[in-house]
Amino acid sequence: MSSEPGSCELLAVSLEDDDSEPGLETRRDSSGSHLANGGSRTGILSAEGKDALLANGAPNSGTNPEADSGFTASPLDCGVAATSSSSEGTAMCAVHKSELDWFCKLDGKLVCSHCAIVGSCHGHRVTPVARRATDVRNQLVDVCEKIQLQALRIESFVNKTLIAKERALHGESSRVRERLMGQISLVREALEEEEQRLLEEVQREQDRIQQGLLTQRAHWTEALASLTDVRADLVHTLTHMDDSQLAVSGQKIAERVEEAEGVGEPRDTEQLNLDPGCSNSRLLQALWASTILSGPSGLTLEGLKFDERTISPLLSLSEDQRTLTFLPKRARRSPQYDPARFDAWPNALCSTALSGTHCWVLEVRQSFAFKVGVCYASMLRKGSGNESRLGYNAHSWVLSFYDDEFSFCHTGQHLPLRMLTKPETVGVLLDWPGQTLLFYDPESRAVFHTVYHKFTAPLLPACAVADHSITLLH
Repeated sequence: MSSEPGSCELLAVSLEDDDSEPGLETRRDSSGSHLANGGSRTGILSAEGKDALLANGAPNSGTNPEADSGFTASPLDCGVAATSSSSEGTAMCAVHKSELDWFCKLDGKLVCSHCAIVGSCHGHRVTPVARRATDVRNQLVDVCEKIQLQALRIESFVNKTLIAKERALHGESSRVRERLMGQISLVREALEEEEQRLLEEVQREQDRIQQGLLTQRAHWTEALASLTDVRADLVHTLTHMDDSQLAVSGQKIAERVEEAEGVGEPRDTEQLNLDPGCSNSRLLQALWASTILSGPSGLTLEGLKFDERTISPLLSLSEDQRTLTFLPKRARRSPQYDPARFDAWPNALCSTALSGTHCWVLEVRQSFAFKVGVCYASMLRKGSGNESRLGYNAHSWVLSFYDDEFSFCHTGQHLPLRMLTKPETVGVLLDWPGQTLLFYDPESRAVFHTVYHKFTAPLLPACAVADHSITLLH
């Protein structure tokens, strides 16, 4: 430390950069040591240059870092203002009248050496303006390089990827169109062939019946003529023969009567009716069912519930009126008498009578003994006879699952149905105007069985449960 008159001692302050780059390093140790040495270009303030430092805030090097870097200082905060006091437009500290050649990182502003050592930025990390400008330039270079790389990637994406996608789009869309047209053409051809086959089958059936009608007409026309002749002959015998002639004509009369009796009575037969099986088609049935089931959701019955009045004492009904549960003997009740209630079989009906096209789904995964289907409202409800047993009379049509076997039941006849696995849900589709009842798997849309019948009255959804429970799904 110099002891010359007029020298001063500066307390050390930390002016290091955050990244520990070389810069102005002034430190205050525990003994209060003074600044030692160091040139102005190394960022270390020395006591020997105090006069110049206090005079203008920068070493007398004749250089201006801010002018070299092109960095323009902004006005300072915290009571320190920048002012231009030189002819070259150098920013000067308004408080210390020194050049603003340092940058305070904490305050983010330009300061002079006095501000950094004893002023408002005492103890802050500061770095030379030129180095700060270099850091900013380097950051800007990095940002510009990143922007340029991003721009190149975007340009490459537009010129290569998007153009390639556009070219591939035409080829892919053409292939998709060809595939769709192929599938539609195949379906159309199959439908046209099926249409031709069914129409020919119906025509053959019509021709058969027409021929039968012609034969029957000719037969009964001849029989009518024969009866007319016999009657006329007998009337003539009755009115023109005297007693003696009539008395000896018994044999002749008997022969004519036998001839009349041999004509017989006319009877309508099934042979004169169109066989509904002539229009049966698995292909058309599957396409029709898929179209209906995949069509408007309005076909699904919303809010379908069981009618509490019809619930058998062998069953319990949930509060939402959608679940039927089979009751063990000890839990059975004796409900109030109601003419609509089944009293012997575990049956239940819904309250909505259907005469349109509707479908509904039941969850049956818990039950291993159940029936689902439809019946007329006129079906008997009392007694243990077949007339009140679903599937055992002419008033009900049900899909039955019992003893691990599925079957379709109507008028007591059981038609076994082959299924690989027991479905968790069963769907019922009723096309009343089309006189069609269909049972299907809601998951796969596979059709279990289709019934064609000339329904004569609206139908009620019907169920029977003899094991666990089944539920009407929304």
